[in-house]
Amino acid sequence: MTVNEKVFALRELLKKNGLDAWIINGTDPHESEYVCERWKSRRWISGFSGSAGTVVVTQDKALVWVDSRYFVQCANQIKGTCFEMKKLDGPEGSRPDDWISENVSGKVGISAETLMVEAKRRYEGKGIKITASEDLLDQIWTDRPAMPSTPVVVLSDKLCGESVASKLDRIRSGAKKKGADWSLISSLDDIAWTLNLRGSDIDDTPVFLSHLLIGPDCAKLYTPIERFSKINVSTMPFEVFPYEKIREDLGKLENTSVYLNPSRINMKLYGAIGKSVKIVEGREISTDLKACKNSAELEGIRTAHILDGVALVNFLAVVKTGKYGFTELSIAQALANEREQEKDYLGPSFNTIAGFADHGAVVHYGATPETDKEIKGNGLLVLDSGGQYTGGTTDITRTLLFGRPTKEQIKDYTLVLKGHLALAAQVFPKGTNGHQLDILAHMFLWNNGMTYFHGTGHGVGCRLSVHEGPQRISAHTSAAEVPLQPGMVLSDEPGVYKEGKHGIRIENLIAVVPAFENEFGSFYTFETLTCCPYERALIDKSLLTVEEVELVDTYHAWVYEKLSKLVNKEALSYLEEATKPL
Repeated sequence: MTVNEKVFALRELLKKNGLDAWIINGTDPHESEYVCERWKSRRWISGFSGSAGTVVVTQDKALVWVDSRYFVQCANQIKGTCFEMKKLDGPEGSRPDDWISENVSGKVGISAETLMVEAKRRYEGKGIKITASEDLLDQIWTDRPAMPSTPVVVLSDKLCGESVASKLDRIRSGAKKKGADWSLISSLDDIAWTLNLRGSDIDDTPVFLSHLLIGPDCAKLYTPIERFSKINVSTMPFEVFPYEKIREDLGKLENTSVYLNPSRINMKLYGAIGKSVKIVEGREISTDLKACKNSAELEGIRTAHILDGVALVNFLAVVKTGKYGFTELSIAQALANEREQEKDYLGPSFNTIAGFADHGAVVHYGATPETDKEIKGNGLLVLDSGGQYTGGTTDITRTLLFGRPTKEQIKDYTLVLKGHLALAAQVFPKGTNGHQLDILAHMFLWNNGMTYFHGTGHGVGCRLSVHEGPQRISAHTSAAEVPLQPGMVLSDEPGVYKEGKHGIRIENLIAVVPAFENEFGSFYTFETLTCCPYERALIDKSLLTVEEVELVDTYHAWVYEKLSKLVNKEALSYLEEATKPL
């Protein structure tokens, strides 16, 4: 079926079911950022393959809302179809719920298993007559993939730094303090962390589709039992039940209380909870526990970054010889090939972004065979990549120079670097949040009439999701809700993007660590985890302060110390040159 044929078939189902519109949010029953093939419904109906966006189909409109990361990609992918792109940000920005409220007076349908409780309330707050039902796409998506049931891997307590029993007890204690007997968890990375398990149901994110119900004296995991075919489940401090059985068990609860996150529990589950059950709402207790890495997790993360640094330097040494021609796709594959040489490497943590020249100005550019640009001549390459390792997750962006730089490129890179350094070096008192620190990464760009619109820093999991909450560094006010605490790992990734010219982004991962205590209280700072040289040829030393030069030189000396005895012999000369004092 073509895109237009799919939309026509959906419209026929809308008529049959008395609906005036259908919403496709592109998520799964767990509100995952990235989803398995079964729930790539937004891509199936529209052709747009980005990781975020909302589709609304009425009898005369087919619309897809995307943010600025995907303006170019979406416009290209829906070209020639009945779909129209709507922008979420910028002067033309609008919201799908506002549009529906103003343009649809009748019933609006959406799959109950992908509609979260909080989202339903938000729609209803706009006066939208939302109807959560079975997914209409099931009737027209005839070859829809089945739910995956890949094997799970059990991580040792030594690697995780805490036993499953201990984590379950801490979650029970947290729920009790909030006045609840049970905890219902559907967030996949929370479940994986709590049970010291990892899976592979979703590309690049080692999680598995499941729900978890934790009671005063039991823990029930709902997921296909065949995942555990090679594992003795009887030794685990939890029981395993079929994925769909959770609704039956929720319905059996009586005269008790359940703690849940309305932003991560779908309406299909919520509607199954017994009527006599008191519901207590809030962020998953496990989310806050998971955010602060323990010493074992931090050690695994540090090791992962050294291994990643070896792969990156070996890769960069080959690239910088200029002997080999690359395209955006082939250079991403070359980096993947280098990472695969390490036995502890498990796979990528997200799809590599490799944008050369003007493509680098597209924040979340994704090269395709049709757009694959040859890397030749003078230009900058934004290379954003990461890996999953035995002990941790990495995420790094380096902007690489090919040929000769312009004065504008050097200045832009140096200004981005200054913000990157300012954030990483900051000392701050206990209670400080990412909203307060965000200006450090922006200020040098602002002073020169430039800015960027994405967040400065996102949380990162430990051998888990590359995007993890609740911690973040952002101008968005929601970043003010969570103080930064020791053990939290975040990205530090300011950038600047000039359409039709170039993009620049520099990203390291950093961990919150104690700095000192005095009469004013406890102070924290950041430990840099990422181990890879900056692009020295793009640094204008005259724009740096003495302190900033020292920060770069100290970082490069550390990179050389950590990697010089581990990289290939052929890469050592590159490393020596790349880490020379400014």
